Amino acid sequence: MSGPLEGTLRGKVALVAGATRGAGRGIAVELGAVGATVYVTGRSTRERRSEYDRPETVEDTADLVTAAGGRGIAVPTDHLVAAEVQALVARIAEEQGGLDVLVNDIWGGERLFEWDTPVWEHDLENGLRLLRLAVETHAITNHHALPLLLRKPGGLVVEMTDGTAEYNRETYRVSFFYDLAKSSVLRMAFALGQELGPRGATAVALTPGWLRSEMMLDNYGVTEENWHDALERNPHFGISETPFYVGRAVAALATDPDVARWNGASLSSGQLAQVYGFTDRDGSRPDAWRYLVEVQDAGKPADVTGYR
Repeated sequence: MSGPLEGTLRGKVALVAGATRGAGRGIAVELGAVGATVYVTGRSTRERRSEYDRPETVEDTADLVTAAGGRGIAVPTDHLVAAEVQALVARIAEEQGGLDVLVNDIWGGERLFEWDTPVWEHDLENGLRLLRLAVETHAITNHHALPLLLRKPGGLVVEMTDGTAEYNRETYRVSFFYDLAKSSVLRMAFALGQELGPRGATAVALTPGWLRSEMMLDNYGVTEENWHDALERNPHFGISETPFYVGRAVAALATDPDVARWNGASLSSGQLAQVYGFTDRDGSRPDAWRYLVEVQDAGKPADVTGYR
């Protein structure tokens, strides 16, 4: 991110847990773009892939952070293994002495939930694995990392999810397990806000809109350069956004001296773009959650006019 935020996190330390790809990678890069030292974690490395079996690695993300202007440090970590998370935090404490921003973006469940399948028919092991990846990992990471973040006032915790509290309260999210996972993270941010606020830190839940992640682009058979071609298959895809958009939302929060006003809140990239004035990389400001309610879910023809 260039402009007024450039360099404003110089000397600050962030941990983006689950930064191999998607929103986590976009967030790490944009924190680097405003000068932060960013520890990035994930299970896919240049030597070993996770069960996703995809080419993106934590080392690649760290290199992108450094190229953006920050300092990227890759630490391969399985956030279901408490000892690995404890060692990660101990390393940050030893090398940096503190932690200013924690982003919990650990997920890993795209291939585990079954669309429109009731809980009694859904594969139980996959569903429980999804909950462990989406919820237990965040709890483990918070348990070990928050004492370091609380060493000095002003820390920020961002719990990444899918959907705002308002949208998820009114909308079934395609699967019992997926719905439960994403709603649990929203509540987690609220609970953290109660515990962190009186101690001088801030916790928020944050959702991107329709994310043009590496996996989403592959699903539509397009690249970031020709993503508009996917509109023939799904015209509502026109509201989609890059992972760097929500990354800029996190950068804006992390550089806001009044960030405590959001403590415990559910936020979205499109909402924060209107408040802070940042844009996606193409200069637009997609407001996906408003679009989903007012256009897609309302059954209206796809038209992003006024929504980006």
